Amino acid sequence: MDWKEALRRRLATPGAETKGQLKVTGKKQNLGKKSEQELKDEEMDLFTKYYSEWKGGRRNTNEFYKTIPRFYYRLPAEDEVLLQKLREESRAVFLQRKSRELLDNEELQNLWFLLDKHQTPPMIGEEAMINYENFLKVGEKAGPKCKQFFTAKVFAKLLHTDSYGRISIMQFFNYVMRKVWLHQTRIGLSLYDVAGQGYLRESDLENYILELIPTLPQLDGLEKSFYSFYVCTAVRKFFFFLDPLRTGKIKIQDILACSFLDDLLELRDEELSKESQETNWFSAPSALRVYGQYLNLDKDHNGMLSKEELSRYGTATMTNVFLDRVFQECLTYDGEMDYKTYLDFVLALENRKEPAALQYIFKLLDIENKGYLNVFSLNYFFRAIQELMKIHGQDPVSFQDVKDEIFDMVKPKDPLKISLQDLINSNQGDTVTTILIDLNGFWTYENREALVANDSENATDLDDA
Repeated sequence: MDWKEALRRRLATPGAETKGQLKVTGKKQNLGKKSEQELKDEEMDLFTKYYSEWKGGRRNTNEFYKTIPRFYYRLPAEDEVLLQKLREESRAVFLQRKSRELLDNEELQNLWFLLDKHQTPPMIGEEAMINYENFLKVGEKAGPKCKQFFTAKVFAKLLHTDSYGRISIMQFFNYVMRKVWLHQTRIGLSLYDVAGQGYLRESDLENYILELIPTLPQLDGLEKSFYSFYVCTAVRKFFFFLDPLRTGKIKIQDILACSFLDDLLELRDEELSKESQETNWFSAPSALRVYGQYLNLDKDHNGMLSKEELSRYGTATMTNVFLDRVFQECLTYDGEMDYKTYLDFVLALENRKEPAALQYIFKLLDIENKGYLNVFSLNYFFRAIQELMKIHGQDPVSFQDVKDEIFDMVKPKDPLKISLQDLINSNQGDTVTTILIDLNGFWTYENREALVANDSENATDLDDA
């Protein structure tokens, strides 16, 4: 019987259940009607009784809901050596199994032969094509490891404008190669993930790059004594751009998604051009350039940079006000900057178009820590530019004109405030920050039209010659 029906019947005859329960005493008991409060109490007791029975019945028919499945497994503590060893061994076995699931060189070569054998004519120039029917045939013959690549979704992804509904064999093979490389790299990075949480700490990434150096022919010329400085230089780029909140760890997924690892592994190419090396932060010439600049700035040779030493950076035209902010906000030791902090500074100034670099500089410009720049902030920094102009015998430019230009360039949502997001969205953040912190940068911006005209004249003279 349903508990609701039982409760309804019981309440219809309130005295039925209690008549046989009256205790006989020496005194005459009052068998009159029950008070309203007694009826309410009895109703609540009955409700609780029947509801408990009903709920108990449901629980007996659904044993699965008796307990909540376990979803949290705590990491073993440092003193739990056995559990730590078990976890490490389990992760190693798991990664080995994942590695065995990947295509090896022989299997990739076999896949290429199968694709080439099943190409669908006609060719487009020298590029072989394959239709969906032959695509599925290759998938059946290629083996179970290749099954994940031979799906309608992958085919549709690579299908572009071919009138016969085919895809390029080379594009598909490159897609497979890229996927295999990503999984291999993911497994390789995971081996350094000591915590096993999908992150790499700074020390983990340092170990990875240190062990990677011997496999990169372009770094063969580096002396072993420079390895620690090279590793520091390389790791800082990853953490500067991929760890904006400065948590001290980076997701392995983020490392794979960005282009930095590609730049680093590009150094495997023994015939890498000089131009490519100069633009690659991870190359030996680039690392030696940055470290050499640091040593040249360190006039007292104590391994640290003071504000006065840093003022000679670049064209030596950065304002004292900006340098003061650098030493106020950045990590220093007894008022001096170490190499790691210097690397952050260099990465910010050399990549001013990037959001992470703008975030670094914006924090320095936001003197009131309000999360935006107002007229006061802009005037505070531009006054130092005006003072440098006077020292160099130049006529100071009106702040009002510069302020109007900055707001016109950025077009902030609030006409009186410029947020970090406003700077990023405007694509003018590099220009705005340069105007406010560097006299040479401001002069270049102020005379941009004359410089463009001179470049055009020089180009014309060269053509005439």
